[in-house]
Order: sequence, then C-alpha cells, then structure tokens
Amino acid sequence: MPNATSLDLLITLREVLGEAHVLTEGDLSAYEQDWRKRTRGKALAVVRPGSTQQVAEVVKACAQAHVSLVPQGGNTGLVVGGIPDATGTQVLLSLQRMNAVRSLDADNLTLTVEAGCVLQHVQEAAAQAGLLFPLSLGAEGSCTIGGNLATNAGGTQVLRYGNARELCLGLEVVTAQGEVMHGLSGLRKDNTGYDLRHLMIGSEGTLGIITAATMKLYPLPAANLTAWAAVPSVAHAVRLLGLAQQHLGAGLTGFEMMGQFALRLVDKHYPQLRVPLWQEAPYCVLLENSDYESEAHARERFEHLLEIALEEGCVSDAVVAESLGQARNLWHIRESITLAQAEEGLNIKHDISVPISVIPDFVDATDALLAREVAGVRLVNFGHLGDGNLHYNVQAPEGCDTAAFLRDYEALVNHLVYQSVKRFGGSISAEHGVGSMKVGCLPDYKDPVALAMMRRIKDALDPQGLLNPGRVLD
Repeated sequence: MPNATSLDLLITLREVLGEAHVLTEGDLSAYEQDWRKRTRGKALAVVRPGSTQQVAEVVKACAQAHVSLVPQGGNTGLVVGGIPDATGTQVLLSLQRMNAVRSLDADNLTLTVEAGCVLQHVQEAAAQAGLLFPLSLGAEGSCTIGGNLATNAGGTQVLRYGNARELCLGLEVVTAQGEVMHGLSGLRKDNTGYDLRHLMIGSEGTLGIITAATMKLYPLPAANLTAWAAVPSVAHAVRLLGLAQQHLGAGLTGFEMMGQFALRLVDKHYPQLRVPLWQEAPYCVLLENSDYESEAHARERFEHLLEIALEEGCVSDAVVAESLGQARNLWHIRESITLAQAEEGLNIKHDISVPISVIPDFVDATDALLAREVAGVRLVNFGHLGDGNLHYNVQAPEGCDTAAFLRDYEALVNHLVYQSVKRFGGSISAEHGVGSMKVGCLPDYKDPVALAMMRRIKDALDPQGLLNPGRVLD
C-alpha cells in the first residue's frame, strides 16, 4: 500500500497530468515488463506527460516527495534500463505521448522531434521532405528517438553515419531539479563551453530526461544496392570489408556479418524468408552501397567489387538484389535473427565491440573457450562487422531446458565472454547500454578513474539520486 507521502504525490501528479494519464491499476505490463520478458517490475504509477512543462512538473513533484523516476521511451531496451524495480515505490515516466515533429529545416538539413517520436516516424518525416534520416535498427517501428539518444543507439548504418550521438545537434532536457535546458540549436559549430548534449546522450536517463532533439538529415542517395555474400571465415569477412571500403569509399553504408547457425535459426523459424547461401559457408555478409551519382554507376562499382572479392577468395558466392523488394527481404532476414533466437528459446545476449583487426582472433578464441567450458553450447554470432560491433549470443544446447541453462550458466558465460572482450581490447556494451543488467560488472571492465568521474558527475547533476537509480552506476 502506498504511504501518505506517495498518496499525496499521486494526487499532485493527477492534478498536473489529469486522471487519465496517471495509471496505477489494470494491466501495466507494457510498461513494467522488459522487451525480452525476463524482468517484471512494479511502479507506484505510470505517468504519461504530454509536454516538456508537464515533464518538468512531474520531476519537481517527485523530487519534493523524494520518489525516484524511471524514464521510458518505447520499452525496446535489451539491458533492463527502463523498467521500475519490484518495490512499487518508483514512478515510471513514459514519453510516448510526446511524439510530435516540431519542425523540419530543409536548408539546414535538420529535424526537431519530441522524445517519444517513434524512429520509423522520424525516418518517414525526413523522406516526405525528400531527405534521409539514416539511423536504422530492428526495433525502429516501436523504439523512440529519446530512447535512441539515451542509449546512444547504433544500428546498421553506423559505418557511414555514426551512432545516434553523431546524428544529434541539440537537445531539450529536463534536469533532476525540474528545470528545462533549452538546447535545440541546429548549429554544427558552437564552442561556448561544455557540450552538455554529449553528456546526456548515452546516460540512460540517469542525468536528465531528454524531451526533444534536433537531428541531422542528409540528401537522399540516387541509388541503394544490396548484396549478400558467402564467405569462408571471419578473417575473409574482414578482408572483404577492407576491399569494400577501398572500392566504395563513403558509399559503403552497411556491412553486416551473420554466422551459419544464426541463419539456420531464421531458416528454421521463418522459412518463408528463403535465406540465401546459408548452407554454403560458415558466414554470410550483407553489404549496402549508397551512391549519389546514378544506379548504373553504383551497380558497376558494386559488381566490380564482388568480382575482385571472388577472384581473391574472400567470397565463395554472392547475389545482388535486383529490386527494392529483394533488398528489403535480405535486410528482413538480417533483422529476423533476434526474433528467431527468441523462438528457439531463452538465450544469453552479448552486445560487444572489439577492434575490427582482431575480430577473427577474438571469435576463434572465444568460440573455443565456450565449447570447452559449456558442452553443447550453440553460438549465434552476428552483427555490425563494419563498426566492430558483434551480437555474440549464446543459445542453450539443443533439447536443453533454456530457463535452467540461463540459471546455471549465464554468469559463467558472461564472465568468459567479457574476459575475452577485455583481453582483445574491447567493450562489453557497444550499443545497448549498461542498464541494470551490466551495472554490477562495469567496475571490472571500466577504467577506475573514468568510473570515479562518472560518479562525481552523477552526484553533481542528480544529488538525490532520483533519476533512474541502479542504472549505469550502482
């Protein structure tokens, strides 16, 4: 039962937002359960502000009552960073009602949107103006731009356009004290002190609540071509990447690698997708080439690249999509790996990055280590090879009780993988964030001076520790 302070807070929140936007009863699983359905929390209330001013008023009320807040976008996170704990004492602040496109400046190539705007809608708003917003990831139909920025999301085109951080020019943020930082400038140069925008991006709602953002746009390319290639090994995939960068330059916008077992799961659970070449080689690569001259020019360069790769033995076979529909199907196969894993059963997910030059050695060493320490383990290795980010996931042995496997082996598997990542100079979180799942092990893999600086920043900006406690920093 809520105490007197909590009841007073609920009254205040209803006065600020209206009864309909302070949810305390009914099925709140859409807000209280994480996307992977591994964690379920309990909120004191789910509040749904419709404006930046309402967000500020909610934060002020919670600060006065000393009640912690958990900001949430589309609830598509993979590290339990936007779910309340089980105490029933935290307020979950959903930004989904704040979904407006505030402005588009075609001459300045910028778009200003509210934090609850779904990523796909941001892409569509840009496309309607004949422009490109290049951030693209599997959850784009439900994730929000505020969540993308809070976790510094990556996706499939980081190789060309960078993470969410590189695409953001300005932010509007509500501080832990309920003040509003107005920073929605579309400037590409502004040297007037500390860049607080970069402090907020990737902070997972622990330093402030992003309510709107000004994002970069780009001209639409004249052509987008997609190819699917079978490669003999990870080392050959890295060699193919080098050739693609040499021959396509900035035109190389996507380079995804997928292991045979990952594709086997897609073929098993989604046979209608017709996965090409997966039985012919241990790995396949999905390449995208964007060209600003003409489709004929793009196709000539693309096919020349593949001819060289075939001659050098980097590629054993390849297909080039002949239509937009075929290209979309190839990308759909890539994006369906995560769904196919879920169909196969609970699994241990990793979002790691290591220098591209050592990825072959990392994969060989870690594959062998896991095979030795966990008999029968199945490795779902895929990801954004072009920027060094692998989703090096671990599926339970076939026929195994997956829940029991996670209970008995998850800690060991994480330790083995993370130690290998550390050995090869990598990071245990490339694009998913830290959330609450990795917060406990972060001190083992983060520079201690950097971690101490992070704690001082947190204490300075959120002295009560009310913004998303237990995330990023324990």
